Amino acid sequence: MEWLDAMRGFTMILVVAYHVAQFGFGQSEKLSASLPFLVLFRMPLFFFVSGFLAYRSRFVWTTSSFLSLTWKKVKIQVLPALVFLCLFLIFRRSHNFFDVFWASMKSPTKSGYWFTWVLLQMFIIYYFTAALSQKLRSHKPVVILWIMALAVYASLYMPEQFGKYWKAPFYMYSSFYETMKFFHFFLLGNIVHRYWTWVQKMFDSQWFFPVLVMVAVICCADFFRWKTLTGQWTNLPRTLAMYSLMLMVIVVFRHYQDSFTKERFLGRHLQYVGTRTLDIYLLHFIFLPKLPMVGEFLDTYRPNFVVDIVAAVSVALVIITFCLLTSNILRTSPVFSELLFGRKPVVSQLSKDATLEKNV
Repeated sequence: MEWLDAMRGFTMILVVAYHVAQFGFGQSEKLSASLPFLVLFRMPLFFFVSGFLAYRSRFVWTTSSFLSLTWKKVKIQVLPALVFLCLFLIFRRSHNFFDVFWASMKSPTKSGYWFTWVLLQMFIIYYFTAALSQKLRSHKPVVILWIMALAVYASLYMPEQFGKYWKAPFYMYSSFYETMKFFHFFLLGNIVHRYWTWVQKMFDSQWFFPVLVMVAVICCADFFRWKTLTGQWTNLPRTLAMYSLMLMVIVVFRHYQDSFTKERFLGRHLQYVGTRTLDIYLLHFIFLPKLPMVGEFLDTYRPNFVVDIVAAVSVALVIITFCLLTSNILRTSPVFSELLFGRKPVVSQLSKDATLEKNV
């Protein structure tokens, strides 16, 4: 599915653009015209795609395969994140490095490097469920886990007597707090892949996309404007907006999938970004600029959604270019490639042809 890689590349651009606006421009969600909108579906999309790709219908679950997959995920997601967290703190010239490092490790967001650690936890939990589903020859365990994850997510926004338990050290230090915020999107992506034939029919129906648009408009307006709900109930329209916006993006990319093939300029470049999301995620924090004057200008002449988006995305594309360039340079070394990105460098087709010609 080339459109899926292209959509992942599109989502990566939005993630970097969000960080540019938040950390580079110094904008806040209360004043920015774009941040409240982007935050609703950028990370849900990422986890949805991860869950979608995690399903392997022909994979045989054994103790050996479970341990092998888990160790592979640790090498790809945790060890590189720790290395780049240290590099980020060094390049930012953090005073008292060890104090700042341990403070970052105790934080659920890990100075921005929480994503890979959280994704590892999701994979481990999912692997147990996938093995159970295979044994029972049923998708029900995954569906039940999704319902449970959605219920736990709702509890994160309950009144203080419930929410205070999520502030315990374990949930903060392990980033499990963030895991529970996004796990239901991961599982939804997995369920969609399991029922992909039926889901595609739903996507192609005449009523599905218009309903998504109406729900998104109503829920975004309610959450950001009307303020009719109080307490934990404000999370209801927000959650519906997150789901509807995420599904809208998926439907659009699938509908125009012919525009996102490798033969098309846009599709080729979005796919390239989509297949290098880990590299970009790990590197882009180091390249984020400090441009508070841009944020001040945008806040002064707000709200202007188009200008906000164009400014953030433009800088994000420059940062992504530097990330890919740096990644390609580092991947020249097999040692750096495996240590920093968890994988050995892929032998290019040109190198394969040269080796074949030499052997012949």
